[in-house]
This record gives sequence, C-alpha cells and structure tokens, in this order.
Amino acid sequence: MDFKPVHILLVEDNEGDIILTLDAFEETKVKNDISVVRNGKEALDFLHKKGDYEDVRKPDLILLDINLPVYNGHEVLKKIKTDEKLKKIPVIILTTSSNQSDIDKAYENHTNSYVKKPLNMKDFLEAILKIEAFWLQLSKLAE
Repeated sequence: MDFKPVHILLVEDNEGDIILTLDAFEETKVKNDISVVRNGKEALDFLHKKGDYEDVRKPDLILLDINLPVYNGHEVLKKIKTDEKLKKIPVIILTTSSNQSDIDKAYENHTNSYVKKPLNMKDFLEAILKIEAFWLQLSKLAE
C-alpha cells in the first residue's frame, strides 16, 4: 500500500532555521512534503488558500515560530485554533523563546506542543527526529 506523504507547513522567517529543518526532515523515516512560508500573513493565506496558495494541499501538521513578521506566531495560532476548518491540525510551536509568558500564551491558544529550538545542529536534528517520531509515527493525525 502506498501512503500519501505527510504534508508539513513550516512557518519560519529565519533562513538558517528553514535549511536546518528541511535537512533534518530529509533524515527522517516518514515520507513527507514540506511547504515553507516566511511570515504570519503568508501562513494564514496558505491555510485559507488565498492568492498564490489557492491550489495547495491542507497541511497535516504545522511547525510555527513565534517571532514572525506581519502576524506573530501567537496571532496565527489563535486564528488557526478558532477556525472550524483548521483547528484539528496539530500546531507545534518551534521557537528559540524559552520565555514562560510565551509558553503560557501558546498553551492558552491551544498549541499541541511547545518545543524550544536547540542551538546546535546535532541537538536540532535530534529534536526534529523526536517530533517526527511522535507526531508522524506514533500519533494518528486528523484527516
């Protein structure tokens, strides 16, 4: 049986973190497609299939940074989790912030997980592999 690849939406404005994340997912066991948007407005346009994104596939999982231009990650998360068509998509906050107010606000807005980005490449790869193992192998995603 041929499974449809898992579609991941990466919402990240830091080019280095985008490259690291894409490289890390290339190492994983699960076949996946990754779409990248670089700010909160692009993320919402992508999810609502507006403009350049009218033909995109709905993501199965969202990796969302907090510190984004236009709309920040908290604003994007709140809009996702209050939208009937989007709220079932798991959203993992993947950010450099370990600020307790960011963590609290993310969970108040119903993030599914909050992961602080490790600073070195080896630990970053390990974090992505753990995300992949839990969310794409162990968990059953909504359809």
